[in-house]
Amino acid sequence: MIIKEVSKLPALLPAIILPVKKNNIFTIKIDKSIEIVVVSKPRSINSHQENVGIILEEKKILKILSKRYKHVLITKISTERDLQRLVARKPDLVFSGVKYFLFKEKTIWLNDYLDQFHIPYIASSVKALGNESDKNKAKKIIKMKKIDTADFFVTNPGEYLTKNSVPIKFPLFIKPVIGGDSRGVDKNSIVFNFKNFVSKVLDIKNKQNSSSLVETYLSGKEYSVGIFEDSINGSLVAMPIEIIVKKNSNGHCILDFDIKKNDEEKVIAVSDNKIFNQLSKIAKKSFKALGGKSLGRIDFKMDHKGVPHFIEANLMPGLLKGYFYRACKLNLNISYDEMILRIANNGLASN
Repeated sequence: MIIKEVSKLPALLPAIILPVKKNNIFTIKIDKSIEIVVVSKPRSINSHQENVGIILEEKKILKILSKRYKHVLITKISTERDLQRLVARKPDLVFSGVKYFLFKEKTIWLNDYLDQFHIPYIASSVKALGNESDKNKAKKIIKMKKIDTADFFVTNPGEYLTKNSVPIKFPLFIKPVIGGDSRGVDKNSIVFNFKNFVSKVLDIKNKQNSSSLVETYLSGKEYSVGIFEDSINGSLVAMPIEIIVKKNSNGHCILDFDIKKNDEEKVIAVSDNKIFNQLSKIAKKSFKALGGKSLGRIDFKMDHKGVPHFIEANLMPGLLKGYFYRACKLNLNISYDEMILRIANNGLASN
């Protein structure tokens, strides 16, 4: 199976192929160097690292990649000098979920830095990540491309003083402008009156230190679409899944922070061909609009008429057993190992 996959990627074949015999079957190790770049983990397992977009099980990934590639190692970056040594080695691929480093109040974005030295990496460029991470900016880009998204505005406490001054009609959905994993989203995110609007906007400011993105509430089903890009020809594979959440104490289905954290939602394949094709088309269009590369995830929610609306994007989707992996499993029927190898193949092909 490995030999067959390699034969499809002639650009990745090494000048010298090392045959390895295992269980009386010869496989091929490709003569490429891959460095799995990580930073020190926080002391508390519940701490959130803003500079890390993808949490990696680096030892597990090392084991997977080492089955196919000759030179694979884990590199921890603690200082700017460590980063300089990395680019001096000029690996064929950096496999990392790190967004940026903070060195003595100096911020260096990893992918931007690697671009300067023409070193491939697995995810999107810094510009694309900027488009995605600011939900207000992302929705504006999507709207310009004529992709449906709920009406919205951004606000801070004290900006709107009366119900009539609020730009869009209730009910509303309120979440932080910046941040992933549904942080700041809870049962109070759906608001039906001005009092609760004021309260939630203040809560997000106090707890998340963020402005609020206020949207028209969409009451329909929730979907996420994984995206794989073929780095050789640029074609996109869309992998839609439906996310099912039980009603909360207020009687609403909200994919909030606690549900994601406790893995309480149910994920199923999209069996309706019309919805599958519809989601696939607009997910690919959204991915391109935001400047995505290699892989990503685009989230949608239906309105009361069953029309899918763009919610947000994640161009550095988690590679644990989250939505991206489940999208791969349900749509492509591939294992976790095969997903990791496919990501690496795409990264190497972009060289």
